Amino acid sequence: MMPPHARLFTAACILALSVACSGASPGSPPAPVGSLAEIELAYHDLRYLKDQMDLTTYRGADRSSRGETIPELLARYKTFRPAVIALLARPDSQTLGKDDRRALAIMRRTMQSELVEQLHVSASAASTAPPHCTYSAESLASRGRDSLSERVYDCYGYAARTILIGGDTLDRLTILGMLGRTEDPETRKRLFLALDPVWRSVNGDNSARSPYRHLVRLDAPSWKAGESPVDASARRLGIDPAAMEKWLVSILEKWRDITNDSLIEPWDAYYEAGKASRALSPRISLEELRAVNDRFYRQLGADPVTLGIQYDLAPRADKTPVAFTTFGRRGIARGEVWQGGEPWIFATYRIGGFDNLAEMLHETGHGIHIAGIRARPALHDWPDSDPYTEALADLAALEMYEPAWQMRHLGDSVQLAESLRAKYFSIVMDIAWSLFEARVHRDPTLDPNSVWTGITRDYLRIKPHNELSWWAMRGQLVNSPGYMMNYAIGAIIIADLRQHTLASRGVITEAGTDWYPWISARLYQFGLARSSREVIEQFLGRPISPEAILADMGRATAR
Repeated sequence: MMPPHARLFTAACILALSVACSGASPGSPPAPVGSLAEIELAYHDLRYLKDQMDLTTYRGADRSSRGETIPELLARYKTFRPAVIALLARPDSQTLGKDDRRALAIMRRTMQSELVEQLHVSASAASTAPPHCTYSAESLASRGRDSLSERVYDCYGYAARTILIGGDTLDRLTILGMLGRTEDPETRKRLFLALDPVWRSVNGDNSARSPYRHLVRLDAPSWKAGESPVDASARRLGIDPAAMEKWLVSILEKWRDITNDSLIEPWDAYYEAGKASRALSPRISLEELRAVNDRFYRQLGADPVTLGIQYDLAPRADKTPVAFTTFGRRGIARGEVWQGGEPWIFATYRIGGFDNLAEMLHETGHGIHIAGIRARPALHDWPDSDPYTEALADLAALEMYEPAWQMRHLGDSVQLAESLRAKYFSIVMDIAWSLFEARVHRDPTLDPNSVWTGITRDYLRIKPHNELSWWAMRGQLVNSPGYMMNYAIGAIIIADLRQHTLASRGVITEAGTDWYPWISARLYQFGLARSSREVIEQFLGRPISPEAILADMGRATAR
């Protein structure tokens, strides 16, 4: 694709950036009229500069794809921002219609929350030097949550990508993938225990002085007051938080029903769930990851190349250990022409395999979602619900656990029960982490190791190891408290959406290129134009329910 080029946006006195058109999609939304339309174009162009600074930082690069340094982008941002602020101050919201009034309010709010005057950006590529991880958690905690969480996350990231096994340096995801494929139990145990530096980077020695326990104490007051991100996520979707926790427990109980009665070691739990991965991973080399991923989405009419989706997948010393998708450039209607965006996907893969394919399909699911947004500039963003956003990423991706999909795209398959156990092991782990967070924040005096071993023993049938903080291997626990609940609620939503899609369109494995336009028009296109709850309930014809996920899990039978 051609890089965006600059043009002078006279009304705003700022630079507006044109972009290349890409991708088939549902029709563009009606354009806003009058001066608000001009304001939205200015807002879009300012946001582009912020997105480019973020993207350049994520890439570990000194320059953007257009050759601009971060200081150059920042200088332009600082020059243009006052003009956008002035434009946003002009309209009298009382004279606007409901939709325009909401768009104006969102832009004004975003200028204060994201497009702020003092951006925290690095002037150059991130340092590859190890972070300083011998520190006083109490001292950093006294400066506020951000000071401590940033240090813990930096140390976690370094530990997660520098795990020493023999003479090799591996990363967390590679180790977890190997657990599912390693036959010798003692070798599995050594691999699992090699993660100990990762766990300690978060929880130290599990004493009251541990970094994580300090973070929990800092967060707990707002969680107790009913202001937790977990409660907010549930309420935004019309779900009572108390009912949500019961739903999650019912899913864990269902998992317990479809697994063996005997307790197993945690390193063996990954192996038991890895039968599908062991059988199918040899068919997915590192080079084949993108090929399989692109072939599947192309079949659905969502070719990642055509949609302008970019990938940064190679290992890098300064790279975050968490896979994610972001806006490199947001799509926009310029006159009668829709100019497509450029989603970016960041992950780290040293090997191929079934598990890494699952993650790539999920992240590409995010990519095709944001490529399908057709909202006006003020509303061109992620939906207002993180659980719904995570669910949309798996709408097509979870098809990989169907034997028919495996045969079509990998040339071999495993039994449905084995596939479903592989599918739901990661989901019930996410649910376990969600309950773990809720319980330790509800009572910060609790020993997190004991809370974790209780949940995993009672529902996942995993032998307790109170001496190990093996729960501490998800970065979200540090930098996004409560975010694990998004995956848990998202699993319920996606089962509901997939069940309805099956009833409406048939199995996704057999779908053609008309699938993406169909689903985009119903789920992907809205951004912030409509609430997630409204979109979901209109699609389903009813509120969200856990019945679909329980029914899907029931397709697996206990051995």
